[in-house]
Amino acid sequence: MKNMNSMMKQAQKLQKKMLQTQAELATKTIETSSGGGMVKVIANGAQKIESIVLEKEVVDPEDVEMLQDLVLAAVNDALNKSQEMVSSEMGKLTGGLNIPGL
Repeated sequence: MKNMNSMMKQAQKLQKKMLQTQAELATKTIETSSGGGMVKVIANGAQKIESIVLEKEVVDPEDVEMLQDLVLAAVNDALNKSQEMVSSEMGKLTGGLNIPGL
């Protein structure tokens, strides 16, 4: 029974550390760009887009599709890098265990 109590305490500690890490990750950001830096996107560790910056030169009313493609590429890259950042940090806590939902 002692072993079970010890495991429960360890699980609670891990859960607390994971919650702290998630809160910290929500304040960390990554920046990506597309179109040679013409479109920049900043995302946080909570997989939320914080900002999108467009250089004036990329805004061409005659080629809206290109701008849409550049924004989409930068947003997807930002979200992917944000997820990688979260996976890396959570992996440090879980020792590489793949825990669903993290």
